[in-house]
Parts: sequence; structure tokens; C-alpha cells
Amino acid sequence: MAAQGRITGGTTREKENEIKARSLKAHQAITLSLLFLAGIVNFLDRASLSVANTTIRAEMHLNGTQIGLLLSAFSLAYGFAQLPLIGLLDRAGMRSILGGGLLLWSSAQMLTGLIRGLPAFLFLRVMLGVGEAPFYPCGVRSMREWFTAESRGRATAIMSSSQTIGLAVAPPVLTYMMLRLGWRTMFIVLGLCGVAVALGWIVLHRPRRATIFREAEDGTVHESAWRVLLRQRMVHGMMLGFGGINYTNWLYTAWLPGYLQSERHLSLARSGWVAAIPFLSGGVGMLTSGIVADRFARAGTPLPTVHRRNLVIGMVLSAASTLVVAHSHTTMGAVAGISFALFCIHFAGTSGWGYTQAVSPGHLVASLSALQNFAAFMIASAAPVVTGMILDRTQSFSLALSLCSAVTLLGALSYATLAAPKPMTSSVAAAPV
Repeated sequence: MAAQGRITGGTTREKENEIKARSLKAHQAITLSLLFLAGIVNFLDRASLSVANTTIRAEMHLNGTQIGLLLSAFSLAYGFAQLPLIGLLDRAGMRSILGGGLLLWSSAQMLTGLIRGLPAFLFLRVMLGVGEAPFYPCGVRSMREWFTAESRGRATAIMSSSQTIGLAVAPPVLTYMMLRLGWRTMFIVLGLCGVAVALGWIVLHRPRRATIFREAEDGTVHESAWRVLLRQRMVHGMMLGFGGINYTNWLYTAWLPGYLQSERHLSLARSGWVAAIPFLSGGVGMLTSGIVADRFARAGTPLPTVHRRNLVIGMVLSAASTLVVAHSHTTMGAVAGISFALFCIHFAGTSGWGYTQAVSPGHLVASLSALQNFAAFMIASAAPVVTGMILDRTQSFSLALSLCSAVTLLGALSYATLAAPKPMTSSVAAAPV
């Protein structure tokens, strides 16, 4: 009888563990799927102005500098909107913050289809940036919450790959929509897609602390996130370093379709398909970075070492490739160079988010992500408008691309020197995981 009881008890516990394991996988799948969809909508929205660049310029009589100003208005607003998120995400929670952000940016995208002048256009670009600001801090915090150190690299890569998939499908899909429906209807349709994803996130997502997987609190009153983070030399190095990644990323996001049309003389329809190639290459770079990170983690290599190495190597190779693009004489050579530049910069960028997770205590992950994003977008915001100004004056992208290469190299230098991993010097900070 006693043996039978032990067998029955053991079977019950096994079933409970199996049910719990399935529940954990369900929470992981729902969180990752919703973030992936939100990321695709996010970057379709970001790319919409770039794809419609020449069409909007012609209809609204805008020059390259004004288009660059519209692109930079988004990135500046996106960057500054990171600051209120520092500490706020831990108090208000990711469900409400990201859900509200999705609704705000999707509303701004829809209303863009109705604008008639530059001031209203600028205002809605600012609202788009403010609404999109919570996406990466919420996403990185969710990856830290729901995935282990050995699986977090691939999960982060899948979430981040929504960026390049969105940017890859944007040129052909949005170009087709523009040709069939017009650019104004294209903006409205994209906004409606974002509202649908927002509702899915609000209804289905649950933070870990609201589930049976809630972890015990340590009962410590944590020191101010601002105070802890801003006194770390490593954090300043990360802020500057990620700026080099975002400058490259934002230059190509903002100007690749325009580059192919004006510098390489491709038609609107053809440039849409050709532009997809480099962004798909960037997606492969992200997934490669996640696989490499998880493989080294399982082998016992410290995650900060893995991610910092990926960052420096990826950024140096990307900078070299962008410099090759600046001096390329053929369209095929230019597209190949841009493809490799985006592969490498997204290989590095995925490890940039991995490095944030690896060096930060759990309660500071979202705040560190927001602070890093703020600084990076302050730097990246210069890319669209500086490129537009250079284009107006030189009628060429060569100087703008050479400048981009230099900024990326400086970012790699920052990671190699200032951003060496060190424990957070807080009296309450837990050890990095």
C-alpha cells in the first residue's frame, strides 16, 4: 500500500510538472509571438515614410533636408521618450505600457494618411516615436523574465528579427500598396494593423509576476535606477557604443529606397524588391547572433564575453562594408555591400541587447535598455537629416556613407574600451544572470 501511495504520489507530481512545463512554454510562446508581431508592425510603420519618400516629396514639394527632418523628428521623439520609461516599467508593468504605446503609435500612423502640411506631419511623426518607445525595453525585459540564459539568445534574436523582416517586406509590400491604393491609404491600413496587435497584447500577455511562475521578492528596497546606472562607466560605454549601431541601422532604414532610386536609378517598383535583400540579410545576422550566443553559453563561456566580442567584430566588419558601398561603381556591388553591412550590424545589435541582459540585475534590465536606447537614438537621429543635407549639397551618398562608417567604428571602440563588464555598484543590486 505504501509503495502504491508513493507511485501514485509520484505520478501526480509528474503530471503537475508536465502541466506546469506546458504552461511555461505557452506563456513563452504567447509573449514571443506577440512581440514578434508588434515588431513587424513597428518597423513597417517606421519604413513607410522611407518607402514613400520620393512620392511624398513630389506631392508635398519637400526637399531632401525636409524629409530628413521628418525622419529625425521620429527618432528624436523615440529617444527622448525612453527617459520616462526608466523605472516606470517596473512600477506600471509592460502590459499597460506597451499596450498603450501600440495604440498611440497606431493612431498616429492612421492620422498621417490625412495630413496636408509639414507641421501636422512633424507632430504625428513625434507621436509615432513616443508610441514606439516602449517596444524594445518591454521586449528585452520580457525575454529576461521568461527565458533562461541558455535560450535567451535565440528568443531575443527572434524578437529582434521582426525588425529586419518588417523592413525586408516593407519595400515590396508597401510599394505595391502605394501603387494600388495610394500612400495615404497605406498609412491608414498600417495603423489598423497596429490596433489589432495592441488588443492582442492587452488581452493575452501576462507578466511573470502575475502567474504561477512568480518568483519570490527579495524584500529589498531597490536604489533609484537612475542613480545606479548613471554612475557606471560601463553603462556610458554601452550608450555610446549602441549609438554606432543605431546610426548605421537608421541611415539604411531611412534612405535605402531613396538611395536605390536616386543613386542607382532604379524604378520605384524595382527598388522595392531590391531593398528587401539587404534587410533579409540583416535578419539572418540577428538569428546567427542568437545561435552563436546560446551555443557559447551552453559551453560555459560567460555571456558578457560572448556578446561583447560579437559587438566589436560585427561593428568593425559593418563599418568596412559601408565604406566599400560608398565607393562601389555597380548596383550589384552596392547591394552586396549593404547586405553584408546590415548582416554584421544586426549580428552586433542583437548581442547589444544580449549584453544588456547579461550585465544587468533583473530589476534594472528594462531601465538600462531604455537608457541605452535614449542615447543611441540621440546619435542615430543625426543620420537621416545629415544624410539629407549632404545629398542636397553633393547630389551623392558617398560622403554620408563614409561618415556612417566612421561613426560605427567609434561605437566599436567604445564597446572595446569603456564598456568592459563590471558588477553594478549598487548596495542592493543582485548579481547579473
